[in-house]
Amino acid sequence: MRTTTVVIGAGHSGLAVSHFLSARSIDHVVLERGEVANSWRTERWDSLRLLTPNWKTGLPGLPYDGKDPDGYMTMPEVVDFIDRYARLLDPPLETLTTVLSVRKDGEDYEVVTDRGDWLCRSVVLASGGFNLPKVPPIAAALPTSVDSVTSLDYRRPSDLREGAVLVVGVSATGIQIAEEIHRSGRPVTVSVGEHVRLPRVYRGKDIHWWMDMVGVSNERFDEVDDIIRARRVPSPQLVGTPERKTLDLNFLTDMGVRMVGRLAGIRDGKAQMSGGLHNKCKRADLKMNRLLTTIDEWVAENGLDNEFDPPHRFEPTRVEKSPPLSLDLEGGEVRTVLWATGYRPDYSWLDVPVLDHRGRLRHEGGVVTGSPGMYRIGLNFLRRRKSSFIHGAEDDARDLVDHLAAYLKARTPVASNGQVR
Repeated sequence: MRTTTVVIGAGHSGLAVSHFLSARSIDHVVLERGEVANSWRTERWDSLRLLTPNWKTGLPGLPYDGKDPDGYMTMPEVVDFIDRYARLLDPPLETLTTVLSVRKDGEDYEVVTDRGDWLCRSVVLASGGFNLPKVPPIAAALPTSVDSVTSLDYRRPSDLREGAVLVVGVSATGIQIAEEIHRSGRPVTVSVGEHVRLPRVYRGKDIHWWMDMVGVSNERFDEVDDIIRARRVPSPQLVGTPERKTLDLNFLTDMGVRMVGRLAGIRDGKAQMSGGLHNKCKRADLKMNRLLTTIDEWVAENGLDNEFDPPHRFEPTRVEKSPPLSLDLEGGEVRTVLWATGYRPDYSWLDVPVLDHRGRLRHEGGVVTGSPGMYRIGLNFLRRRKSSFIHGAEDDARDLVDHLAAYLKARTPVASNGQVR
């Protein structure tokens, strides 16, 4: 089978790409290993809600039009929204089609699937950035008496064994799961590494509203000094709840969750913690306050002080004077270690030499380096700081399809009489 462009993945990013391809009359097919929004359906824990308010949850041609703009979608609501978008688009979609290989065939690409092969001039990888959990090698040293669970496997507290839980990582995923597990009656300890602390609401507005206003969300990949580091920044400590609560380490401490430093190793049945807990928390507080200062300055510069609540600052993260540097994992108290240490894409089916020595895709804002006609969408800070959010797909998809269309036009052979061959 032949087409001009193959889009791999029918999540929100892949569908946004399809929207702009259709707008340019570019022949294409969207391949999906499961159903539309497969990852949202099958790889999220039960209670998860979006971190962004509903008014931001839109895709090209379908803005949010519900009755709860300041709420936060549950996973079933996200799936329904993306399903609705797919029905609106009616894209050339092939579901239940697993891509086995993408490889070069001359100047074209061959996309091999379990339901036939496709030959195309360009490929858009929209397969998500959260396919596999990042589990550090030290996990292999866990005692056999302790269960090892990843955030990708986790669904609900009742699935875990009775007993205490060590949650490693306190980005959005780790801090939300830690709260939920603690509420189930299990003692919880969190291992704290680098994190981004943000209030849910500041001066009466959602923090994402402010990030739009001051230009943070739209900051481009070519405007930052170190894009590699920017792409590694953890997701902010936010949770979407009807009451718009702030969920941070102080909130967990008040619940009875204990903080320890970054998990540095496991030896002789003991978890060994870094001594840098105070510094990690101070750095996160400092960065949060810098953002709040930026917001306050924007309000003052625009003469809007009377339009919003007064400025204020939040209590610094409370850390005990001498946090423990080790935790016994063989004593029977800790029964589960839950790794909330991030995710990574799965490129095992990509048979084109476009990965670096760490297995990361080489690209410039989603334009894959060294393989003309190949594109990537849906990664953290792909082209803008908002790229990993649903609403960030529109601008990224538009940019990439513009580039793709120019690439196809440059490749189109023209006869001597001026006619396209």
